[in-house]
Amino acid sequence: MIPIKNPEAITRMREACAVAATVLARLREQVRPGITTYDLDQIGRDLIASFGARSACHGYQLHSRRYPAYTCLSVNEEVVHGIGSIKRILRDGDIISLDVVVEYNGYIGDNALTVPVGPIAPRTAELLKVTEEALALGIRQAVVGNRIGDISHAVQTFVEAHGFGIVREMVGHGVGRAMHEEPQIPNFGRKNSGEKIKPGMTLAIEPMVNLGGYPVRTLSDGWTIVTSDGQPSAHFEHTVLTADSGPEILTIPRPA
Repeated sequence: MIPIKNPEAITRMREACAVAATVLARLREQVRPGITTYDLDQIGRDLIASFGARSACHGYQLHSRRYPAYTCLSVNEEVVHGIGSIKRILRDGDIISLDVVVEYNGYIGDNALTVPVGPIAPRTAELLKVTEEALALGIRQAVVGNRIGDISHAVQTFVEAHGFGIVREMVGHGVGRAMHEEPQIPNFGRKNSGEKIKPGMTLAIEPMVNLGGYPVRTLSDGWTIVTSDGQPSAHFEHTVLTADSGPEILTIPRPA
């Protein structure tokens, strides 16, 4: 069953998503050559706490493992779920995906983006641009009366038209009281397939796009997903409310 949010739940989702987006925006400002991903994660931890929220990533359990960091920081060939490390120092030419998920007042806000560290290669810059545009196109399809496959198809056709690979193993998802709710939202698929979109759904739409092929693998830490061919990957994500008036992006930072 796909949870449908009532007005009170939607209000709380807006609050949680605003916190997540504000943390992400402020964390982005800290990205620079020479900083470690461990330091970035600690900054993220402190930002989350400053809003009276908690990291929904920290301690998240998968099988017998618990995620040890407060944010997901994925560099270059790391697709998602990268763990901050004192050994990972950002350099000019890197890209880093920042994924911030918070729980606030019982609801989850989830968002991500990929940013360059200094000047980057032109094809890598195009990867970031295309992935972000694919997210916008996917959100545009999150219309009441459409189906989840319409989101998937819009993302896939745009990304593949630019020669990039769509990750198959990880997908977008519903979000609300839990980080992962129904429905699953693949970034590839057929039009007019999947669950029908109804008012009151809150969906985390998140293209994960590789510069090379789509296959990925998991590192020995049990969490970090990397591209099989070692080429860079980008990740952009918003939490979106489906409403009769059209899709509404909830992960908007609070005014300064």
